[in-house]
Amino acid sequence: MENQPKQKLGFNIIKNDPTEGHGGFGSGVLTLDNISPVIVDVDAGEATVEIGALHARSAVERGIKFLKTKEEVPNGKPYWLVWVTIETTQEGPLYAGVTACEMTVDRSIRRGYKSLPEHVNRMDKSMKRHIIVDHMDDKSKKVLADFLKNHNVDMWNNSADELKQGLKVDGSGK
Repeated sequence: MENQPKQKLGFNIIKNDPTEGHGGFGSGVLTLDNISPVIVDVDAGEATVEIGALHARSAVERGIKFLKTKEEVPNGKPYWLVWVTIETTQEGPLYAGVTACEMTVDRSIRRGYKSLPEHVNRMDKSMKRHIIVDHMDDKSKKVLADFLKNHNVDMWNNSADELKQGLKVDGSGK
């Protein structure tokens, strides 16, 4: 048992695993290095990795004062902040946790809406390997699914059916 190599927990889709090769301090613990924030621009139908969102400093969030209710930003442009956690298994890397948070931004008045507690809790849930995407609109689900597949189809194929079903879009408008 003592001769078995330690199992890596995962890596970030942006940078290398910080514990790779040394097995020292931090080895075998959850770190923020295996989670990546993905911003889905609903109107544009685009998804991008925005590392700045880890500290609420993404291009979308910069210069915006966030208010507590959606009603205070009636003309806000819709976005999803999606926390994507990567894990490496014997079968290969996969999307282990994917959780989405709503956000709206009105650049003209430099105001937006997001629930900071929700964003923090969803980041935590993603790191704990939860899938929370059911509340997303169909267009955004498709954009996110296509983004994850295009980033790495093997990671998508290795991922749990729960993620694939959660992002599946059918013709019924569900």
